Amino acid sequence: MATQDSNLTSSDKLPCHIAIIMDGNGRWAKKRFLPRIAGHRAGMESVRSTVRCCLEKGIKTLTLFAFSSENWRRPAEEVNLLMSLFMTALDKEVLKLHKNGVQLKIAGDLSAFSEELQQRIANAEALTKDNIDLTLIIAANYGGRWDIVQATQKVAHLVGQGVLNPDAITEEEIHRHLVLSDLPEPDLFIRTGGEQRISNFLLWQLAYTELYFTDELWPDFDASSFDNALLSFASRQRRFGRTGEQVEDKKNA
Repeated sequence: MATQDSNLTSSDKLPCHIAIIMDGNGRWAKKRFLPRIAGHRAGMESVRSTVRCCLEKGIKTLTLFAFSSENWRRPAEEVNLLMSLFMTALDKEVLKLHKNGVQLKIAGDLSAFSEELQQRIANAEALTKDNIDLTLIIAANYGGRWDIVQATQKVAHLVGQGVLNPDAITEEEIHRHLVLSDLPEPDLFIRTGGEQRISNFLLWQLAYTELYFTDELWPDFDASSFDNALLSFASRQRRFGRTGEQVEDKKNA
């Protein structure tokens, strides 16, 4: 175990930014003959555990996929309960996050939410905006394709205004208009629940991210589970188009 611990505390082996699809809440509840919302409530403890782990290990950015733009297709009762849970979580958790140096950001198309929820989001972001220990992004009513489209619309507007020449449109220019443009791209993507797909999450940003899938349902994902994901990440060689030899030469230089 000493070897594992040394891997987890080595700064060059830890990801700076982790993105997670928290899948399996409903199935966790169904296995226990509970309503689906009970699984979502149980999943909140895994969120708290993961935030604590990031703070303890010095991981600076955590993005959680809480509600996708496709989740509106779920039964209206479940959507309403999720919105209620979202507001309750904002009320109960924001002060704790603030006291622990966590900056909270909500990423997505917030216009679909009620005015009350939008105001609570704005208040939470304003309260925590100067915190630097951890940036916690909650992706809510977010979709990767939506993100690329809204960025492209902004670029097109600049072209239409004559501010930007079409020939000057680069990857960097599009990236500048994505909702997480001020943050590093994820180093590690985790998906719980056994599914092995990205599901329209951070499509642009995950281009070179290491992917980690686990069969564990999100409410069962604890500190030990988190460490297993970090150990998997630490064992990988990230090449970014280079050869393994080039990576080793650069590391040893």
